[in-house]
Amino acid sequence: MLDYRIKTFLVLCECGSYRQTAEQLHLTQPAVTQQMHHLEQEYQCRLFHYVNRRLKKTPAAEALETYARAARYQEAALREKLREEKPTRSLRVGATKTIGDYFLTEYIHRFLRDEDNQLEFLVDNTQRLLGELEKNRLDFAVIEGFFDKERFASILLRREPFVGICHKGHPFAGRTVSMEELLGETIIHREAGSGTRAILEQELMAYNESLSRFKHCISISSFKIILDLVREGYGISFVYNILAESDPNLEKFWLENDRMIREFNIVYLKHADPTEKINWFFSEDLRAAGGPDAATGEATPGVGQKEEAPSE
Repeated sequence: MLDYRIKTFLVLCECGSYRQTAEQLHLTQPAVTQQMHHLEQEYQCRLFHYVNRRLKKTPAAEALETYARAARYQEAALREKLREEKPTRSLRVGATKTIGDYFLTEYIHRFLRDEDNQLEFLVDNTQRLLGELEKNRLDFAVIEGFFDKERFASILLRREPFVGICHKGHPFAGRTVSMEELLGETIIHREAGSGTRAILEQELMAYNESLSRFKHCISISSFKIILDLVREGYGISFVYNILAESDPNLEKFWLENDRMIREFNIVYLKHADPTEKINWFFSEDLRAAGGPDAATGEATPGVGQKEEAPSE
């Protein structure tokens, strides 16, 4: 069982306030303070300090939080297994919008063909999904955006081209264009917090440019609406190839000197082990591509290899 002081510590990490933590856990504020003092004595380190009257985690607290979140996930998974009367497969999966709407449909169908399987599937932006992982509300998420590899572990699922799209009569159709030409257009992009938006902004930064340099900017959270607007000539956009090819009325273009390739990653809490559940969902596909073995969690080189690169 997870130590009650660790549970309090995690709530304090999320709230950033002794008062709010006490209220949420129905404790007194001195009781919360005493529990944190106990943990500091146990681990022989300082966990929190104040900067400009705001509570901040120390590097030691950051490390403890990463391990504690994984321990909380493992305990919840064990409790779920122990209370099962018969073996069932229950999954809580998240995905960013491109992946959820255009890539994982067949995996969902295949998993649900077994009527005993249970699935909760959340489609949202990268920022929200990472938050849900940290709160232990998801077993894993499949995302195309950037994430902190100091806090999360990942398995590479697929590499996908990131391309420009325009309507069929647009001068960019089928061409490679310069940054100067690109900035003269209206750009239709996703909302802040989305993986696609972050990738586009990072690419522009490599040219010392930003979204504000475009002729006009339109922010839309729905890919369906983005495709509709591009198709009707309201502007251009950048999306994954799988999305660009989903509509025969769109044309692709490419940025000069840059053919962008990005990753689709299976992301989960660092130090947690959802390998069994990942294999339930992706079945033989991941193992055939060099993914983790259901028993060992080890990966062989190639697609499906565990990523341990420095943080983005």
